[in-house]
Amino acid sequence: MTYRTTRQWTLVLAGGIAMIGALSATSPALLAAPHPGASPAMPTHHFWDDLNIEYLPGDAWERLRENLSWHDRRHDARVQQWIEHYRANPANVVEIIERARPWMAWITEQVELRGLPAEISLIPFIESSYDPHARSHRGAAGLWQFMPGTADALGLRRQNGYDGRLDVVAATNAALDYIELQADQWYEGDIELSLAAYNAGAGTVNRARHAAMARGESGHYWDLQLPNETMNYLPKLNAIAAIIDDPESYGVTLPEINDAPAFAKVPVNQHITLSQLASVTGVDSAELTALNPGLTNGSASPATAEVVLVPIEQEEAVLAKLSSPAASEPAEAGHYLVQRGDSLSAIASRHGLSVAELRQHNGLRGDVIQVGQTLDIPHRSLASR
Repeated sequence: MTYRTTRQWTLVLAGGIAMIGALSATSPALLAAPHPGASPAMPTHHFWDDLNIEYLPGDAWERLRENLSWHDRRHDARVQQWIEHYRANPANVVEIIERARPWMAWITEQVELRGLPAEISLIPFIESSYDPHARSHRGAAGLWQFMPGTADALGLRRQNGYDGRLDVVAATNAALDYIELQADQWYEGDIELSLAAYNAGAGTVNRARHAAMARGESGHYWDLQLPNETMNYLPKLNAIAAIIDDPESYGVTLPEINDAPAFAKVPVNQHITLSQLASVTGVDSAELTALNPGLTNGSASPATAEVVLVPIEQEEAVLAKLSSPAASEPAEAGHYLVQRGDSLSAIASRHGLSVAELRQHNGLRGDVIQVGQTLDIPHRSLASR
């Protein structure tokens, strides 16, 4: 089955769409499940378990099930093989899905809004095990495992203190753009072929299609001879979709996830650190850090990030705090112990200071700092830029 998209593209790519096809050839995927025979990992405790949220059992999963589209693929032998593989490791499946808790409902909503098969919501299971910080040995990063070149072409910025590949909201939108764009450009709306190209690159898939059609075959994904990882890509996706569609049959107990997104977007109108935001709003610092993995130095400014994500149940309190006079009161001065890999500019940005301010306050003549050195952090207004 094919899916035609009607979305109006505003994405401007250097070198045109063909450049994306070439870049995608370098995009790897991480294997989500352990090798056969490996001991199943035990589920770990996540801070999301402690949040005071009224969960409606099964809502997010019911919404996803309503839009699953590839039921007929589950009879394929390769899909059945991966169903049995995941079925043999139910604890591993649950642990990965637990990691999806903050993101699952929102990603499912975005996929649904575009009229795409709900199976696409589960791609991060295959790519990164729903770990926003995941990195492959080839250089791919984030929930959707973008390579640097592909990320650049899709407008996912990487600059001091911010990596768009790790920003779940930005990377999800870019990934869905990419999948739709390749489907329309190369495959007459065929999402399965686009997903194969997402994994192996359009060039690899196009060559395999030409070879299949030369053999008198249709050229659909399931006819192609592709690299092993790509041959398993859609079977894995369909296998995990089958398990989520009927978890009891496979001995899996899915975590309860509300149908509504777990986070809200708060506009960034000034430089702010996550520690400052936690201090003035009372939101747990660990929650803010987990929700904003793209802020690699723990701070945001209008030049790097348009929004900061906060737990949905605390959105109104955060907005009220940030708009109150108390938000402009000075933060307490403190000290910072220089760690390996630190730079003066990164430390200054993390604390909402300029390099000149930090240098002057510590009597530094240059930017050279040493591991183990203690820097004084001056008073700084939360609202100052």
